[in-house]
Amino acid sequence: MKYKDQLNREIYIPTLPQRIISLVPSQTELLYDLGLKDRIVGKTIFCVHPLEYLKSSIKIGGTKKLNLEKIASLKPDLIIANKEENEKDQIEQLSKDFPVWISDVNTLEDALSMIKSLGEITETQNKASKIVNQITQTRKDFLKQSKPKKSVIYLIWNNPYIAVGTNTFINTMLSEAGFENAISQSRYPEITLDEIKQINPDWVFLSSEPFPFKDEHKLEMDKLLGESKSVLVDGEMFSWYGSRLHKAYEYFKKIKKSAD
Repeated sequence: MKYKDQLNREIYIPTLPQRIISLVPSQTELLYDLGLKDRIVGKTIFCVHPLEYLKSSIKIGGTKKLNLEKIASLKPDLIIANKEENEKDQIEQLSKDFPVWISDVNTLEDALSMIKSLGEITETQNKASKIVNQITQTRKDFLKQSKPKKSVIYLIWNNPYIAVGTNTFINTMLSEAGFENAISQSRYPEITLDEIKQINPDWVFLSSEPFPFKDEHKLEMDKLLGESKSVLVDGEMFSWYGSRLHKAYEYFKKIKKSAD
């Protein structure tokens, strides 16, 4: 069968995939929720959900530092990657020998399309549709309670500070959660404390990933800004674009309460 991925690349998959390697944590969790746990033969060190199952599966390196030899030894008949999370040269190398389906997710629509596509490829369309419907309904329920948006700077790295800008999935989810991104630059710009002070957002969100901001960083940020306006947030809820999305909107309710 021939399929097109989200980069509009044509992928030929001769038979129903039985040996799948996922190079993306949120998509690994999705595969599990599609009922494919017995077909997942490899995943990254960052694929941590569901922990009770995945802690015993084979690790093939980090998302940006893949062990290509180990991947080849597992003889996958499908590799699932992502444009942003994986390195282009490594994906191109793998594509020479294996079918590699690449996602490119910047919007909620992209995420739902990805879920449907992987359901089609793995012949789990019914479960994929159920997940999409669940996400759509929880989103609908959340948006009924929407309030005026407050501005926020969402930080993903420390020393230097790196913020989330436009043209990112996190930017989309900030809007979904009822916040306005105070960063107008694209992608992931570096930002200084002076610039944060000058922008003067209503809130500064300190993400749990990729840099694991903790209580001490919140205290430091509050001290530097002169007032308690920083919030520690679960980065998975803002950046994981698979089946975890159905949990995101309940989480957003809690964040809205703590930031109001």
